[in-house]
Amino acid sequence: MDTTRRDVLKLGIAVAGMTAGLMAQSSAEGATVPPTPTSTRKGDMLYRTLGSTGEQVSVIGLGGYHIGHPSDEQEAIRLIRAAIDRGITFMDNSWDYHDGGSEMRMGKALRDGYREKVFLMTKIDGRTRQEAAKQIEDSLKRLQTDHIDLLQHHEVLRMEDPDRIFAEGGAQEAVLQAKKAGKIRYIGFTGHKDPVVHLRMLEVAAKHHFRFDSVQLPLNVMDAHFRSFQHQVLPVLLKDHTGVLGMKSMADKNILDSGVVTPVECLHYAMTLPTSVVITGIESMKILNQALDAVRTFEPMTASQMAALLKRTAIAASDGRYEPFKTTEKFDSTARNPQWLG
Repeated sequence: MDTTRRDVLKLGIAVAGMTAGLMAQSSAEGATVPPTPTSTRKGDMLYRTLGSTGEQVSVIGLGGYHIGHPSDEQEAIRLIRAAIDRGITFMDNSWDYHDGGSEMRMGKALRDGYREKVFLMTKIDGRTRQEAAKQIEDSLKRLQTDHIDLLQHHEVLRMEDPDRIFAEGGAQEAVLQAKKAGKIRYIGFTGHKDPVVHLRMLEVAAKHHFRFDSVQLPLNVMDAHFRSFQHQVLPVLLKDHTGVLGMKSMADKNILDSGVVTPVECLHYAMTLPTSVVITGIESMKILNQALDAVRTFEPMTASQMAALLKRTAIAASDGRYEPFKTTEKFDSTARNPQWLG
């Protein structure tokens, strides 16, 4: 472990200690349950506040990558609109999903008054000001909108990514310029590789006197046991009142392949954590109904229920095999396409 990594890890541990008071009652086995955010139920959907933004968003977010899976574009459009009609307001996407196809499908789905019903998020890969500015304009055009509610730096995976983004001539300059021009409202970042990289991104941002509105990170029943974002990053976000966007609750079915947990348990666990939104891949009406049923039946898990679930997943989670986004390059689209970084 190099000096930078060690220092950042110490920072995360220190902040986690300071925020221990935010944690709820510990179970007999020592597992802690962070407080579940206050939710407002409207119909079968729950809504939570996105960090300190004041924005109300659906507890389930529609994952943009999976919208590119249906072979029929009209089917994808109908699926997006069905999700919105049934209360899902948080739309996830990215400049690179299916070579822009996911954004184009969503842009078409958000016509006819649907744009006004959603909180629209997308992500960019560019690390230079020039590449980031280009990708922002591409996304606006594909999404057929004059503004994006939340723009996030995508796949912050490498220790050098924060330095590139915040460097002179880096991507953050383009993002701030876009915000000043009214093209974006809020700014965040995402990553899935290692909690230390998230901590490094937060540290570099703070040195530049910048605070993110949101952070997207893996939060699932396996994460607590292996290179844990829940243990190392989540307390920092809670301390700063940053919007928490949970992702990879099932790790694209990899966690389900373990055979020790069900889809609804995965969603209920992530929703019990202090997440503003749990973004989940939805590529069919069956999966949409599954997510909506999870919301309809949701009650925050107790400390003992959380401890029992974590005990059940401990052996399967111990080496990260069911979280391949941490241990392989399978999910690292910018590693396979470094030209996107600029």
